[in-house]
Amino acid sequence: MTYSESSPSARDSTLPTPLDTAVLFLVFNRPDVTAKVFEAIRQARPPRLYVAADGPRSSRPGEMERCAEVRRITSQIDWPCKVMSLFRGENLGCKRAVSGAISWFFEHEEEGIILEDDCLPASSFFGFCQELLKKYRHDHRIWQICGTAFVTDRLNRESSDSYLFSKYGPIWGWATWRRAWAYYNADMIDWPLMSKAPWFESAYEDTSEAKMRLELGNKLYFSKIDTWDYQWGFTKNFQSGLSAIPLSNMIVNIGFGSEATHTTRINLLAPTGKHEMDFPIRHPAFVLADSQHDQLYRKHLVVGSKDARLKNTLKRMIRLLFGRYPL
Repeated sequence: MTYSESSPSARDSTLPTPLDTAVLFLVFNRPDVTAKVFEAIRQARPPRLYVAADGPRSSRPGEMERCAEVRRITSQIDWPCKVMSLFRGENLGCKRAVSGAISWFFEHEEEGIILEDDCLPASSFFGFCQELLKKYRHDHRIWQICGTAFVTDRLNRESSDSYLFSKYGPIWGWATWRRAWAYYNADMIDWPLMSKAPWFESAYEDTSEAKMRLELGNKLYFSKIDTWDYQWGFTKNFQSGLSAIPLSNMIVNIGFGSEATHTTRINLLAPTGKHEMDFPIRHPAFVLADSQHDQLYRKHLVVGSKDARLKNTLKRMIRLLFGRYPL
């Protein structure tokens, strides 16, 4: 772990106020996408930047060099910033490396913004997260602030609000608090209790979702999937934690491809454009999960149906054929 401090550069004038929130940047072995996301972070000028990188895999030719280049890119700090780095010497895998990095981040910070190397944010994403982190700092109903909005463009109603609340919460660009992350356990140690009635039935009333979640939880508990994020979803659901999701998507995932750990194929449901948030932010009048949003999210991203999958595939194919997939 290293620490450094650097000198100033010009601040991004699109932020409503100077950023005073810490950012955790999770990187690995992809210099191209890392450079793009790092530039977005550089424009936001966080006062404290945490960089965490898993170690290279000895079985992958050239990965050591790519990891070294990624770490070099993230060292190019040209604004006043305290920098902490957690560079692994050996490969821990997605589950341990990412969850361990987030836990390390919250050993030092009470709250903060988290970006992976392939999650390219709109510039106002940082200000959006900062304002909501402060607003809901002591509201234990709110567990996560999201930058990605998968289905908000499908809502058939008008809203003057800037965001809504949901029981779901994408982690392509997000923010949270130490108070929420304290409940997280990568090994799902409470799964034997969570998977029993009445707890499980209370968490997942939809029978199709319950069936899928039960299978997924068993795989996580018995370490058949090397990931960290599904566990976070279970943690929120079993603690009734809500996520704040912007009405317009603010993140584009630029990491689809053969070098990705999980997103090796283009996700045909992924948002293909990012939008800036209008300030001042317009807050919802009530803290309630949006039932219309969650029904759509569950249908298209959690459970799905053959008809829905076919329709989404055709729409995305048309977009990919006649319009360049945006980076």
